[in-house]
Amino acid sequence: MEFPFLNQSLFPLIKKAIDAEKTEAFLIGGFVRDYLLYQKVDNEIDIVCTHNALEVAERICQLLGEEAKLTVFKNFGTAHISYQSNIIELVNARKESYQRHSRKPIVESGTLEDDQKRRDFTINALAIGLDEKNFGKFIDPFNGLEDLKNKIIRTPLDPAITFSDDPLRMMRAIRFATKLQFTIEEKTFQAIKEQKERIKIVSQERITEELNKILLSPKPSIGFYLLDQSELLDIIFPELAKLKGTETINGLSHKDNFVHTLQVLDNLSAKSDNLWLRWAALLHDIAKPLTKKFEEGKGFTFHGHEELGSRMIPRIFKRLKLPLNEKMKYVQKLVRLHLRPIVLAKTEVTDSAVRRVLFEAGDDIDDLMLLCEADITTKNPLKLKRYLQNFELVRQKLKEIEEKDHIRNFQPPIRGEEIIEMFQLKPGKIVGILKDSLKEAILEGQVKNDYEDAKRFLIDLYEKIKTNPDLIMENKK
Repeated sequence: MEFPFLNQSLFPLIKKAIDAEKTEAFLIGGFVRDYLLYQKVDNEIDIVCTHNALEVAERICQLLGEEAKLTVFKNFGTAHISYQSNIIELVNARKESYQRHSRKPIVESGTLEDDQKRRDFTINALAIGLDEKNFGKFIDPFNGLEDLKNKIIRTPLDPAITFSDDPLRMMRAIRFATKLQFTIEEKTFQAIKEQKERIKIVSQERITEELNKILLSPKPSIGFYLLDQSELLDIIFPELAKLKGTETINGLSHKDNFVHTLQVLDNLSAKSDNLWLRWAALLHDIAKPLTKKFEEGKGFTFHGHEELGSRMIPRIFKRLKLPLNEKMKYVQKLVRLHLRPIVLAKTEVTDSAVRRVLFEAGDDIDDLMLLCEADITTKNPLKLKRYLQNFELVRQKLKEIEEKDHIRNFQPPIRGEEIIEMFQLKPGKIVGILKDSLKEAILEGQVKNDYEDAKRFLIDLYEKIKTNPDLIMENKK
C-alpha cells in the first residue's frame, strides 16, 4: 500500500528526528483511519515510539524552529507539539492493565503490538511506519482495514474485557458508529449491553463530552437509538428514556415522543451545526411525560410541557455537567418558546402575536424558527406543505414587523427613571403600572415604538389613574 503523504508536508522532517533518536515510530489511530476513509491528510498527527518519544518531540521542535510550541507531560510520557495548524502528539508504546473499581490504567512500557492491543477499536489500531526500518509499512494485526471497508466497529480483543476495563469505550463505540455511520459488530454490541452498569464509574464530564460529539454528528439520532438499544440511555439520560413509547385509551393514541424528538433533532441538524440549538431540539419535549393527561373525547394532552421543560433544564444541565451560563439560558428560552411560532403557523398571523414572539426571542428568533420548522414531523404531505407555507408567512410577517416597529430586544422608549421624573413620583406601584402598560401597548400595536407616542400614552394613562385610583387595583390583579 502506498502513502504519498509521507514524502510531503511535515513527515520528512518528522522522519529525520525519529531516525536521529534511533527509535522505531509509527503513525497510529485517527490519522490513519481518516486517511484511509477520506484520502486526505489530517492536521492531528498521533505517533507512537518504541522509546525516546520525548527526545523525538524535542528534536522535531528544534527542526521546526521557534514557531513550534512543545508541551511535555513527563508523568504520562507524552509530548504535544503545536505548529501552525498542526498538532503532533508523541507517546512511547505501552501496555495497560486495569483494576475493577477504576478506568485509569496501570501503565508499563510495551511494544507496538502491546500498544495496538490496548486500542479501543480495530479501525483505530491501524499503524504506518515512520522510521527508516519500517518507513511506509502498513501494520494491521486485527483486520481493521477490512472493518473500515465493511463499515464495522469492533474491538481488537474480547469486547467484554475491553468495555469492563474502560467503560467509556462503550460511549466511544456509539459515537464512532454515529459519526461514521458504521454498524457495531454483534458481539461487540452485546458486550455493551452486558457491561452497561460499568458506565457508572466514568466521570460525568467524559460521558457528556461523548454526548456532545454524538449531537454534533451528521445524523445524531443514530447514536441515541444505539444508546437506547444498548440500555445505556436509561442510566445516563433517564429523562430522555422516559419519552419512549405510546399509549392508547378508547382508541385514541399519542405519538412516540422519543421517536419524534430524534426526528426533530435530525431535521434541525440538516440545517444547523449549532451544538446548543441541537440541545434545544433534544430537550424541547422533555417534560411531556410529566404533563401527559387523557381528556375524554379529546385524547392525550401535554399542556404546559414547554414551560415545565424550560424549568427542568437547569437541573439536567447541572447533572450532565453542561455550562450553567448563557448557553443554558439560550436552551431554556428556545424550549419555552418552541410552540409559539407553531401556533402562529396554524392560525391567522396577527401583528400583536408576532411582536410578542419577536420581543421574547430577541436575537434568537432565527434559531427559534429553525427549531419550530424542524418540529414539523407529520407524515401527511398536505399538512406538511400547509405548515411550511404558513411558516413562510410567519417569517415574512416577522421581517415586516421588525422593520416597522423594531421590537427585537426592544426596551420601551421611556424608562422607569424618566417616568419618576416626568410625574414627580416615588418608586412604587404606579411607576410599575405605567412601565408595564406602555410595554403592553407597544406589543399590542396600540402605541408606536417611539418616544413622542409613548410619552402621549403615559400622560393620558397617568391622568386616568389620578382621576380613577381603582385602576391601580385593576392593574394589580
